[in-house]
Amino acid sequence: QVQLVESGGGLVQPGGSLRLSCTASGSIASIYAMGWYRQAPGKQRELVAMMTSDGTSGSSTNYAADVKGRFTISRDNAKTTVYLQMNSLKAEDTAVYYCYAGSRGNKDSWGQGTQVTVSS
Repeated sequence: QVQLVESGGGLVQPGGSLRLSCTASGSIASIYAMGWYRQAPGKQRELVAMMTSDGTSGSSTNYAADVKGRFTISRDNAKTTVYLQMNSLKAEDTAVYYCYAGSRGNKDSWGQGTQVTVSS
């Protein structure tokens, strides 16, 4: 089992920045991917950014088209915390952001969600 705890959401003006953090605990060694999804009111949950291990010491990242160039996903050396740096925020980025971890055995884990509101 993997447990995920998020932090860093809040209210920010358009053009501003926020950094989300997600710390994993439990069966950390089984995690092969960590990332972020978001869900806006009335919409389906969508992928924002994902970091996937390549089986060695490296990893690959992918981003949703509408956040590429504005958001950056990163992870600490211990690979227990993943970050989402969000710059040039827009009103349409307003959503609940969920941390995700994929573990061996096709197990998915989710955080509780953190609200990001972009408004003047």
